[in-house]
Amino acid sequence: MTATDYAIDVAGVTKKFGDKTVVNAVSLQVRRGEIYGFLGPNGSGKTTFIRMLCGLLTPDVGTGTCLGFDVRTRQRDIKRHVGYMTQRFSYYEDLSIRENLDFIARLYDLPDRRAAVDHSLERLGLVNRSRQLAGQLSGGWKQRLALAACLIHSPQLLLLDEPTAGVDPKARREFWDEIHQLAADGLTVLITTHYMDEAERCHRLAYLAYGQLLARGTVAEVVATAKLTTWIVTGPGLPPLAAALRGRDGVEQVVAFGNTLHVSGRDAAKLESVIADVRAPTHEWTCVRSGLEDVFISLMDGAEDNFS
Repeated sequence: MTATDYAIDVAGVTKKFGDKTVVNAVSLQVRRGEIYGFLGPNGSGKTTFIRMLCGLLTPDVGTGTCLGFDVRTRQRDIKRHVGYMTQRFSYYEDLSIRENLDFIARLYDLPDRRAAVDHSLERLGLVNRSRQLAGQLSGGWKQRLALAACLIHSPQLLLLDEPTAGVDPKARREFWDEIHQLAADGLTVLITTHYMDEAERCHRLAYLAYGQLLARGTVAEVVATAKLTTWIVTGPGLPPLAAALRGRDGVEQVVAFGNTLHVSGRDAAKLESVIADVRAPTHEWTCVRSGLEDVFISLMDGAEDNFS
Protein backbone atom coordinates (compact mmCIF):
# COMPACT_ATOMS: atom_id res chain seq x y z
CA MET A 1 0.00 0.00 0.00
CA THR A 2 1.08 3.58 -0.65
CA ALA A 3 0.86 6.46 1.83
CA THR A 4 -2.26 7.78 0.07
CA ASP A 5 -4.10 4.54 0.91
CA TYR A 6 -4.05 5.43 4.60
CA ALA A 7 -6.37 7.91 6.28
CA ILE A 8 -4.19 7.69 9.39
CA ASP A 9 -0.48 6.97 9.23
CA VAL A 10 1.47 7.89 12.37
CA ALA A 11 4.64 6.58 13.99
CA GLY A 12 6.03 6.94 17.51
CA VAL A 13 3.34 9.35 18.68
CA THR A 14 3.90 10.30 22.33
CA LYS A 15 2.11 12.68 24.69
CA LYS A 16 3.00 13.59 28.27
CA PHE A 17 1.13 15.60 30.86
CA GLY A 18 3.62 16.59 33.53
CA ASP A 19 5.69 13.53 34.38
CA LYS A 20 3.02 11.09 33.14
CA THR A 21 3.35 9.55 29.68
CA VAL A 22 -0.27 9.16 28.59
CA VAL A 23 0.47 7.91 25.06
CA ASN A 24 3.81 6.19 24.56
CA ALA A 25 5.33 5.78 21.07
CA VAL A 26 2.12 4.60 19.37
CA SER A 27 2.30 3.77 15.66
CA LEU A 28 -0.91 3.16 13.73
CA GLN A 29 -2.10 2.88 10.16
CA VAL A 30 -5.79 3.00 9.26
CA ARG A 31 -6.84 2.35 5.66
CA ARG A 32 -9.30 4.60 3.88
CA GLY A 33 -12.86 3.27 4.06
CA GLU A 34 -12.05 1.11 7.07
CA ILE A 35 -13.81 0.79 10.43
CA TYR A 36 -11.00 0.61 12.95
CA GLY A 37 -11.76 -0.27 16.57
CA PHE A 38 -9.68 1.31 19.33
CA LEU A 39 -10.03 -0.53 22.63
CA GLY A 40 -8.58 -0.32 26.11
CA PRO A 41 -9.43 0.35 29.75
CA ASN A 42 -10.41 3.76 31.09
CA GLY A 43 -7.35 6.01 31.35
CA SER A 44 -5.46 4.10 28.68
CA GLY A 45 -4.81 7.15 26.47
CA LYS A 46 -7.40 6.49 23.74
CA THR A 47 -9.03 9.93 23.94
CA THR A 48 -5.67 11.71 24.07
CA PHE A 49 -4.55 9.83 20.96
CA ILE A 50 -7.75 10.75 19.11
CA ARG A 51 -7.32 14.42 20.02
CA MET A 52 -3.82 14.37 18.55
CA LEU A 53 -5.18 12.89 15.34
CA CYS A 54 -7.86 15.55 14.88
CA GLY A 55 -5.62 18.52 15.64
CA LEU A 56 -6.79 19.37 19.16
CA LEU A 57 -3.46 18.32 20.73
CA THR A 58 0.08 18.36 19.39
CA PRO A 59 2.24 15.26 19.93
CA ASP A 60 5.38 15.81 22.02
CA VAL A 61 7.19 13.21 19.92
CA GLY A 62 6.34 11.33 16.74
CA THR A 63 5.44 11.98 13.13
CA GLY A 64 2.70 11.16 10.70
CA THR A 65 -0.31 12.27 8.75
CA CYS A 66 -4.08 12.33 9.08
CA LEU A 67 -5.85 12.49 5.71
CA GLY A 68 -2.51 13.42 4.18
CA PHE A 69 -1.98 16.41 6.49
CA ASP A 70 0.93 16.53 8.94
CA VAL A 71 -0.43 16.00 12.47
CA ARG A 72 2.04 18.53 13.89
CA THR A 73 1.85 21.39 11.37
CA ARG A 74 -1.46 21.08 9.46
CA GLN A 75 -3.94 20.86 12.34
CA ARG A 76 -6.34 23.46 10.93
CA ASP A 77 -6.61 21.53 7.67
CA ILE A 78 -7.24 18.28 9.55
CA LYS A 79 -10.08 19.83 11.57
CA ARG A 80 -11.98 20.83 8.43
CA HIS A 81 -11.97 17.25 7.11
CA VAL A 82 -12.64 15.30 10.31
CA GLY A 83 -15.84 14.67 12.27
CA TYR A 84 -15.22 14.14 15.99
CA MET A 85 -17.89 12.75 18.31
CA THR A 86 -16.85 13.14 21.93
CA GLN A 87 -17.74 10.89 24.86
CA ARG A 88 -20.12 13.44 26.36
CA PHE A 89 -23.02 15.11 24.61
CA SER A 90 -21.68 18.56 23.78
CA TYR A 91 -24.51 20.38 22.01
CA TYR A 92 -26.85 23.11 23.24
CA GLU A 93 -29.70 21.55 25.19
CA ASP A 94 -31.84 24.69 25.01
CA LEU A 95 -31.73 24.67 21.19
CA SER A 96 -33.74 22.40 18.92
CA ILE A 97 -32.14 19.68 16.82
CA ARG A 98 -32.40 21.89 13.72
CA GLU A 99 -30.95 24.91 15.52
CA ASN A 100 -28.00 22.87 16.77
CA LEU A 101 -27.25 21.57 13.29
CA ASP A 102 -27.60 25.05 11.80
CA PHE A 103 -25.11 26.36 14.36
CA ILE A 104 -22.58 23.65 13.41
CA ALA A 105 -23.12 24.45 9.71
CA ARG A 106 -22.30 28.10 10.49
CA LEU A 107 -19.07 27.06 12.22
CA TYR A 108 -17.97 25.25 9.08
CA ASP A 109 -19.15 28.17 6.91
CA LEU A 110 -21.12 25.84 4.65
CA PRO A 111 -22.37 27.65 1.52
CA ASP A 112 -25.94 26.27 1.66
CA ARG A 113 -26.66 25.74 5.34
CA ARG A 114 -30.35 24.95 4.98
CA ALA A 115 -29.72 22.19 2.43
CA ALA A 116 -26.93 20.74 4.58
CA VAL A 117 -29.15 20.72 7.67
CA ASP A 118 -32.08 19.19 5.78
CA HIS A 119 -29.83 16.46 4.41
CA SER A 120 -28.45 15.66 7.89
CA LEU A 121 -31.94 15.52 9.39
CA GLU A 122 -33.13 13.15 6.70
CA ARG A 123 -30.00 10.97 6.76
CA LEU A 124 -30.26 10.30 10.50
CA GLY A 125 -34.07 10.05 10.70
CA LEU A 126 -34.45 13.31 12.63
CA VAL A 127 -36.95 15.16 10.44
CA ASN A 128 -39.97 14.55 12.67
CA ARG A 129 -38.04 15.63 15.76
CA SER A 130 -36.25 18.60 14.20
CA ARG A 131 -38.04 21.13 16.43
CA GLN A 132 -37.53 19.15 19.65
CA LEU A 133 -35.11 20.65 22.18
CA ALA A 134 -31.87 18.68 22.47
CA GLY A 135 -32.22 18.61 26.26
CA GLN A 136 -35.46 16.63 25.94
CA LEU A 137 -33.91 13.83 23.88
CA SER A 138 -33.18 10.33 25.13
CA GLY A 139 -29.65 8.94 24.93
CA GLY A 140 -30.26 7.27 21.58
CA TRP A 141 -31.66 10.41 19.95
CA LYS A 142 -28.87 12.56 21.37
CA GLN A 143 -26.48 10.09 19.78
CA ARG A 144 -28.18 10.58 16.41
CA LEU A 145 -27.99 14.35 16.74
CA ALA A 146 -24.28 14.15 17.60
CA LEU A 147 -23.61 11.92 14.60
CA ALA A 148 -25.60 14.23 12.30
CA ALA A 149 -23.52 17.18 13.53
CA CYS A 150 -20.28 15.27 12.88
CA LEU A 151 -21.34 14.48 9.31
CA ILE A 152 -22.83 17.81 8.29
CA HIS A 153 -19.62 19.07 6.62
CA SER A 154 -19.05 15.78 4.73
CA PRO A 155 -15.82 14.72 6.51
CA GLN A 156 -13.41 12.12 5.15
CA LEU A 157 -12.68 10.68 8.61
CA LEU A 158 -14.99 10.08 11.56
CA LEU A 159 -13.49 9.83 15.06
CA LEU A 160 -15.98 8.38 17.53
CA ASP A 161 -15.08 8.28 21.23
CA GLU A 162 -17.28 5.68 22.99
CA PRO A 163 -20.34 6.85 21.05
CA THR A 164 -22.73 4.12 22.25
CA ALA A 165 -22.14 4.41 26.00
CA GLY A 166 -25.48 4.68 27.79
CA VAL A 167 -27.77 3.85 24.87
CA ASP A 168 -30.08 0.84 24.58
CA PRO A 169 -29.24 -2.26 22.47
CA LYS A 170 -31.64 -1.31 19.67
CA ALA A 171 -30.11 2.16 19.33
CA ARG A 172 -26.63 0.62 19.38
CA ARG A 173 -27.52 -1.76 16.57
CA GLU A 174 -29.06 1.00 14.46
CA PHE A 175 -26.01 3.18 15.07
CA TRP A 176 -23.65 0.43 13.88
CA ASP A 177 -25.78 -0.22 10.80
CA GLU A 178 -25.34 3.46 9.94
CA ILE A 179 -21.57 3.31 10.55
CA HIS A 180 -21.21 0.33 8.19
CA GLN A 181 -23.21 2.14 5.53
CA LEU A 182 -20.98 5.20 5.89
CA ALA A 183 -17.88 3.04 5.54
CA ALA A 184 -19.36 1.37 2.46
CA ASP A 185 -19.74 4.88 1.00
CA GLY A 186 -16.00 5.48 1.55
CA LEU A 187 -15.87 7.17 4.97
CA THR A 188 -13.07 6.08 7.31
CA VAL A 189 -14.06 5.47 10.95
CA LEU A 190 -11.91 5.19 14.07
CA ILE A 191 -14.09 4.22 17.03
CA THR A 192 -13.32 3.59 20.69
CA THR A 193 -15.53 1.13 22.54
CA HIS A 194 -15.66 -1.13 25.58
CA TYR A 195 -18.19 -3.52 24.01
CA MET A 196 -16.70 -6.73 22.63
CA ASP A 197 -19.60 -7.28 20.23
CA GLU A 198 -18.89 -3.85 18.74
CA ALA A 199 -15.17 -4.61 18.46
CA GLU A 200 -16.04 -7.69 16.43
CA ARG A 201 -17.93 -5.51 13.95
CA CYS A 202 -14.75 -3.57 13.10
CA HIS A 203 -12.57 -4.46 10.13
CA ARG A 204 -9.46 -4.23 12.30
CA LEU A 205 -8.72 -3.13 15.83
CA ALA A 206 -5.99 -2.09 18.25
CA TYR A 207 -5.72 -2.46 22.01
CA LEU A 208 -4.16 0.31 24.11
CA ALA A 209 -3.44 -0.10 27.83
CA TYR A 210 -1.85 2.63 29.95
CA GLY A 211 -0.42 4.38 26.91
CA GLN A 212 1.08 1.25 25.34
CA LEU A 213 -0.19 -0.30 22.10
CA LEU A 214 -0.34 -4.00 22.99
CA ALA A 215 -2.12 -5.61 20.03
CA ARG A 216 -3.50 -4.80 16.59
CA GLY A 217 -4.94 -6.58 13.56
CA THR A 218 -8.17 -8.35 12.66
CA VAL A 219 -10.11 -10.06 15.44
CA ALA A 220 -8.70 -13.43 14.37
CA GLU A 221 -5.15 -12.05 14.28
CA VAL A 222 -5.40 -10.45 17.74
CA VAL A 223 -6.80 -13.64 19.28
CA ALA A 224 -4.19 -15.82 17.57
CA THR A 225 -1.29 -13.55 18.58
CA ALA A 226 -2.32 -13.68 22.24
CA LYS A 227 -1.77 -17.48 22.29
CA LEU A 228 -4.22 -17.77 25.13
CA THR A 229 -5.77 -21.13 26.04
CA THR A 230 -9.26 -21.02 27.51
CA TRP A 231 -11.35 -23.71 29.18
CA ILE A 232 -15.04 -23.45 30.03
CA VAL A 233 -16.22 -25.34 33.09
CA THR A 234 -19.83 -26.04 34.09
CA GLY A 235 -21.33 -27.76 37.07
CA PRO A 236 -22.20 -27.11 40.74
CA GLY A 237 -20.02 -25.29 43.23
CA LEU A 238 -18.24 -22.97 40.81
CA PRO A 239 -17.34 -20.18 43.32
CA PRO A 240 -15.20 -22.54 45.49
CA LEU A 241 -13.62 -23.96 42.34
CA ALA A 242 -12.77 -20.44 41.13
CA ALA A 243 -11.14 -19.67 44.50
CA ALA A 244 -9.09 -22.88 44.26
CA LEU A 245 -7.87 -21.99 40.76
CA ARG A 246 -6.95 -18.35 41.28
CA GLY A 247 -3.30 -17.76 41.98
CA ARG A 248 -2.18 -21.17 40.73
CA ASP A 249 0.87 -21.25 38.46
CA GLY A 250 -0.37 -21.34 34.86
CA VAL A 251 -3.78 -19.78 35.60
CA GLU A 252 -3.92 -16.17 34.44
CA GLN A 253 -7.63 -15.49 34.83
CA VAL A 254 -10.76 -17.11 36.19
CA VAL A 255 -13.91 -15.26 35.14
CA ALA A 256 -17.55 -16.10 35.78
CA PHE A 257 -19.85 -15.99 32.72
CA GLY A 258 -23.39 -16.79 33.89
CA ASN A 259 -23.43 -20.45 34.95
CA THR A 260 -19.91 -21.12 33.65
CA LEU A 261 -16.31 -20.25 34.44
CA HIS A 262 -13.72 -19.21 31.85
CA VAL A 263 -10.26 -20.38 32.94
CA SER A 264 -7.38 -19.07 30.83
CA GLY A 265 -3.60 -19.06 30.62
CA ARG A 266 -0.80 -18.67 28.08
CA ASP A 267 1.04 -21.86 29.03
CA ALA A 268 -1.33 -24.60 27.85
CA ALA A 269 0.64 -27.41 29.53
CA LYS A 270 0.74 -25.72 32.95
CA LEU A 271 -2.94 -24.85 32.68
CA GLU A 272 -3.90 -28.45 31.89
CA SER A 273 -1.80 -29.65 34.83
CA VAL A 274 -3.69 -27.37 37.21
CA ILE A 275 -7.01 -28.45 35.78
CA ALA A 276 -6.04 -32.12 36.24
CA ASP A 277 -5.48 -31.42 39.97
CA VAL A 278 -8.96 -29.97 40.51
CA ARG A 279 -11.04 -32.07 38.11
CA ALA A 280 -14.11 -33.70 39.59
CA PRO A 281 -16.84 -35.88 38.04
CA THR A 282 -19.39 -33.16 38.84
CA HIS A 283 -17.74 -30.66 36.48
CA GLU A 284 -17.50 -30.65 32.72
CA TRP A 285 -14.41 -29.04 31.16
CA THR A 286 -14.27 -27.94 27.51
CA CYS A 287 -11.32 -26.30 25.75
CA VAL A 288 -12.63 -23.49 23.51
CA ARG A 289 -11.31 -20.75 21.23
CA SER A 290 -10.45 -17.75 23.38
CA GLY A 291 -12.74 -14.78 22.85
CA LEU A 292 -11.84 -11.11 22.56
CA GLU A 293 -12.87 -10.46 26.14
CA ASP A 294 -10.60 -13.25 27.41
CA VAL A 295 -7.71 -11.83 25.37
CA PHE A 296 -8.24 -8.22 26.44
CA ILE A 297 -8.51 -9.08 30.12
CA SER A 298 -5.27 -10.99 29.78
CA LEU A 299 -3.59 -8.04 28.05
CA MET A 300 -4.81 -5.61 30.68
CA ASP A 301 -3.69 -7.85 33.56
CA GLY A 302 -0.21 -7.98 32.04
CA ALA A 303 0.08 -4.21 31.44
CA GLU A 304 1.81 -1.85 33.84
CA ASP A 305 -0.33 1.00 35.14
CA ASN A 306 1.37 4.28 34.22
CA PHE A 307 -0.30 6.05 37.15
CA SER A 308 0.87 3.66 39.85
